[in-house]
Amino acid sequence: MSAKAMSVALPTAPPVASAGLDIDLALVQEAAQTIKASVHRTPVLRCHAIENAALRNDSNLSFRPEFFFKCELFQKTGSFKVRGALNAVAHLPSTVTDVVTHSSGNHAQALAWAARTKGLRAHIVMPRTAPKVKVDAVKGYGGQVYLCEPTVEARWAMAGELVASTGGALVHPSDDYSVMAGQGTVALEFLEQVEEETGGMSLDALIIPVGGGGLLGGMAVAAKALQPHIKIIGAEPSMVDDAFRSKAAGHLCLHPSPTPRSIADGLLTVLGQRTYPIVSSDKVDAIITVSEQEIAQAMRLVYERMKLVIEPSAGVGVAVAMRGDELEAVLGIGCRRVGVILCGGNLDMDRLGGIWRLARGEDDVMRDREGSERGERNDQDGVDTK
Repeated sequence: MSAKAMSVALPTAPPVASAGLDIDLALVQEAAQTIKASVHRTPVLRCHAIENAALRNDSNLSFRPEFFFKCELFQKTGSFKVRGALNAVAHLPSTVTDVVTHSSGNHAQALAWAARTKGLRAHIVMPRTAPKVKVDAVKGYGGQVYLCEPTVEARWAMAGELVASTGGALVHPSDDYSVMAGQGTVALEFLEQVEEETGGMSLDALIIPVGGGGLLGGMAVAAKALQPHIKIIGAEPSMVDDAFRSKAAGHLCLHPSPTPRSIADGLLTVLGQRTYPIVSSDKVDAIITVSEQEIAQAMRLVYERMKLVIEPSAGVGVAVAMRGDELEAVLGIGCRRVGVILCGGNLDMDRLGGIWRLARGEDDVMRDREGSERGERNDQDGVDTK
């Protein structure tokens, strides 16, 4: 895959809530204490069938991984995102009454839920292509939804208008140090849990899905501080590979298309001014990209063998775990215990048929998705399109 990319400036955006902070292990540990009473300590599971499937994909490998899956699909609101949202809301000034964000779904749900726990009003900008199940969940948590075109520029523009009209604080889905610190708590838990379950053995590597980079950035900072030799791998859809291209090119890149597409709707965003420096540094060892079909096949593998309902964004990490040759090249044959983040489980079940057809190479699920979304948007009630 070509690393050639054009450097572009991010759209003008209102300042985020924690613009004056930096992020380090201490900030992540502080976040863990802040949110501890409000989040689940999600389980870590093993699956020998998936380990065997990875070996079957390339029988010539010397690399023999043991996979540990951190199940953030069981987290409140269905994804890891609530960790960052809770931490960000906890650090807002007491005078704040409204919060604003843009999100394709998981951060939207998380912030709506976190805001409700603090008695705040949540104004959520979502692309019109967001899964209906996520839009409905945001409204169910009390958030006011504003639909926009599925572009980075449109998200920022509407979010800026809402900040100006409501006086609310912007809680960015990823490019915010308080949010990153909250997401980094996944690493603290995961490393501790694996040591508990293995009698003191530590993880050798982490595979972390990347969209805006909040989870990858926060976890990389925490994990590298605690275990400097751990390898950090970002997992990204090849159709929306801005993190891969940014790291390879040495500068921040956006998507070449103004309307990026992938079944992994939670990873359609781009790195920001705060997440890019972490992802581009030696805290992240590599970004590996996978195809849409590989994502769908990974989802099916988890459904069939682990009996877990994961969303496509979580399938991206599993698909990278199946790339034994690339993992061996990055990690080396001595790397054994590999952690994989199952980042969420917020899936529109009506789309499963198309995803399974994609896994078999029989259909273009993105074409089906566009058609179904047009119908869904025509039927939605109570959504402010501003």
